[in-house]
Amino acid sequence: MNSELGTALDPLALEDATTLPTYAKPPLALVRGENATVWTHDGRELLDLYGGHCVALLGHCPPRVVEAIRHQAGELLFYSNAVYSPIRAEASKRLVDMAPPALTHVFWCNSGTEANEAALKLARTVTGRSRIVAMTEAFHGRTLGALATTWGDAYHEPYRAILPETTFVPFGWEGAVDEALASGDVAAVILEPIQSMAGITEAPPAYYRALREICDRHGTLLVFDEVQTGVGRTGTFTYGEHIDVTPDIVTLAKSLGAGVPVGAALVNSRVADTVKSGDQGTTFGGGMLAMAAVHAALGQIADENLMDRALELEAAFRKRLEGASGVVEVRGRGCLLGVELDRAAKPVAAALRDEHSIMVGTSKHPHTLRLMPPLTTPLAAAAAFADALDAVLNES
Repeated sequence: MNSELGTALDPLALEDATTLPTYAKPPLALVRGENATVWTHDGRELLDLYGGHCVALLGHCPPRVVEAIRHQAGELLFYSNAVYSPIRAEASKRLVDMAPPALTHVFWCNSGTEANEAALKLARTVTGRSRIVAMTEAFHGRTLGALATTWGDAYHEPYRAILPETTFVPFGWEGAVDEALASGDVAAVILEPIQSMAGITEAPPAYYRALREICDRHGTLLVFDEVQTGVGRTGTFTYGEHIDVTPDIVTLAKSLGAGVPVGAALVNSRVADTVKSGDQGTTFGGGMLAMAAVHAALGQIADENLMDRALELEAAFRKRLEGASGVVEVRGRGCLLGVELDRAAKPVAAALRDEHSIMVGTSKHPHTLRLMPPLTTPLAAAAAFADALDAVLNES
């Protein structure tokens, strides 16, 4: 036994000693959660407005989802989608019923990057073309296909020689998309309708409608990456419903399983009609445990009108934050909000966590905090956050 590991009883030290580094982590380990509250290994209680990277849509350990997982685990923990499954059939129907009517079929996978990989692969198959158009500042994942459409040399440099061909155009400028598609070899245009990692930025509704028309004119598929915006987080099940735009493919993940890893690509009949048995495959995608979580989560969203609640929470946060000292702008929709400050965001986020026990996110925009609270967050959390933010800004 490695002597260093044998003495590393502290969970922070033990994890650092045994796992490859991913993110720069704060010095705390979480052991329990309930709704919008989490507890650390040393007993601290924090208000979580970050949701584990935009995942905890229904709060931590939502009882309805927990019970569905427990029941399914006692019946059949897993079998691959090489066989039919009642819970997969029910989850698929519930998802398709809640999605825009034109999106008629679903491909199940395990994560957002896998969903985007499937979308790009499907687009190439449907169109017979190879090139993809993506947006500057976009983030679509870190597996090779999705990585090719993620903006930034830091992501691309180690893999540039093997990345699929992608053309980047400025987000929000439809003319650049029209020009890029004129070559006739573009399979898909992919974008996040709200660019989350870029600091919660969105374009005017006319932009997305123009993209729909441009893609139709050039025979190119339109893909919305709704890994963060989807499943009701912005007040409608998909962002496109806000602006009356239905893409050919919508990808979902994060909030979809209320904490259980799962991804999905929703497609229209044009795409679905081209797929033959064996074209797509996944061992764990559509597994019973994940499907039980999805079915329960979607049921709770519908039964409790939680998409309306997303807009109530947005209004509560905006009321307290817009015009507040030190706040430049509040961007986003529903429970996906960016709070731009007049100073660097990372020290503010650290102070909120360490001094006021509130978890928030940051972004590639150096002055923007990201708020991704559960739809079940108490409305009073908006005031608690605003008061803590004001205290931090006045201290710094």
